[in-house]
Amino acid sequence: MLYTTHPSPVGDLLIAGPAPDALAWLTLSGQKYAPAVGPDWARDDAAFRPVAEQFDAYFAGELTAFDIGFAPGGTPFRRRVWAAIDRIPYGTTVTYAQLTEQAGLEPRMARAVGGAVGHNPLSIVRPCHRVVGTNGSLTGYAGGLDRKRHLLTLEGVLLAA
Repeated sequence: MLYTTHPSPVGDLLIAGPAPDALAWLTLSGQKYAPAVGPDWARDDAAFRPVAEQFDAYFAGELTAFDIGFAPGGTPFRRRVWAAIDRIPYGTTVTYAQLTEQAGLEPRMARAVGGAVGHNPLSIVRPCHRVVGTNGSLTGYAGGLDRKRHLLTLEGVLLAA
C-alpha cells in the first residue's frame, strides 16, 4: 500500500491506495474507522501529488468534482450505497431517507444505509458530508460535525439553524 499525508483546512488527509490512481483510503486525522499506516505501507508523496493538487483546488473553491480512481472495496451493499453517494452533486445535500431511496433500497434499510455512509473509506471524494438528517440537521459524520459543517459551507450549502 502506498500512502502520503497532505495538510488541509480540515486537518491532515491520509491518502492511500495500491496505486496513485486507485485510492483505497482518503481519511481525515482522527476519523472513525480510519486505517493505521501499516509497517508494510510505503510513503510516496510524489506519486500522490496530482491527488493532493485536486484537494488544494477543492479547498480553494476552484474544483467541484474530483477525477480520482478508486480501488474496489466494501461489501456489495456498501458499494451500492457509496455509488448513490457518488451521485450527490456538489453544493447539495440529501437526507438518509433520500439516499436510501436513491440507492434503490427499502425505507426500512435507512439505518443500515447510515452505517454504510459512516464506513465510507474515501472522505470528501465520496461526499458523505452531503448526507444530512431528515430536518436538514448535521448528523453522523465520521470526521466530526465541525468538519462536515466546514465542507458544506465551502460548497455553499445553507445549513439548518
